[in-house]
Amino acid sequence: MPKNILKLGLPKGSLEKKTTELLRKAGFTVKGTERTYYPDVDDDELDIMLVRAQEMGRYVEQGVLDCGITGSDWVADSGADVKTVDELLYAKQSLKKVRWVLAVPNDSKIKTVKDLKGKRIATELVNVAKDYLKKNGVEADVEFSWGATEAKPPELADAIIEITETGSSLRANNLKIIDTVAESVTVFIANKKALTDGFKKRKMENVLMLLKGALIAEKLVGLKMNVPKNKLKEVLGLLPALQKPTIAELSDKSWLDVDTIISEKVVREIIPQLKRAGAEGIVEYPLNKVIY
Repeated sequence: MPKNILKLGLPKGSLEKKTTELLRKAGFTVKGTERTYYPDVDDDELDIMLVRAQEMGRYVEQGVLDCGITGSDWVADSGADVKTVDELLYAKQSLKKVRWVLAVPNDSKIKTVKDLKGKRIATELVNVAKDYLKKNGVEADVEFSWGATEAKPPELADAIIEITETGSSLRANNLKIIDTVAESVTVFIANKKALTDGFKKRKMENVLMLLKGALIAEKLVGLKMNVPKNKLKEVLGLLPALQKPTIAELSDKSWLDVDTIISEKVVREIIPQLKRAGAEGIVEYPLNKVIY
């Protein structure tokens, strides 16, 4: 084994599938996540361990792991003394932040946080929930929920504080949101001592750079086409390029090859326009990484 090893923690649970997929796009193949908490990775300088996101901060603080990927919510709730190196804007279903919300049954008399005085609140995010109530001057009973939190009101709890991306699960359980308690984003955290090690710091920077490049590429596609020289200006006027398009002459000097990167959201609208403007042989292709 090589002398230099970076111990990286990956989140077990809701972020697991998306994280391993991003690592694949970043260039790292992780195998065995369904069978073991110590999966294989095709990089001899990485040692990977799967850890519940809730526990990641503690293990990184203790030095069991040099770094890890988890939610900023769990870092805050654990109070772990770690360094947040950077944010990675993705969640289980989307590329955005998630919310921890205060929710109650649709027919509840609880309308605002002030109405929670003396009530029972179920949540996994206990410490953040207590801080939220304290800031609002409310005394209530906060109980740790071991799961299925949406099913607890009204018999087992008067209200819940639960994480959501779309709110669909809450609505399905006849719950309504009355306040946002906190926002959370996926973060790359590091042990402070590990950051003083030259190799580990550089390896973290490399992994993070590639992960962020994979995230950027999630929203983009490559587009290449053949364009007659006399139609180039018209075609370029349609392209909202990431940078400047790459333009190269073809063997037929009256034609040019144009290659660019654009947002996936606009590509279906722009391809017919490019075709009408004179472009031919239009090819759309996926991207793994885009590094600025």
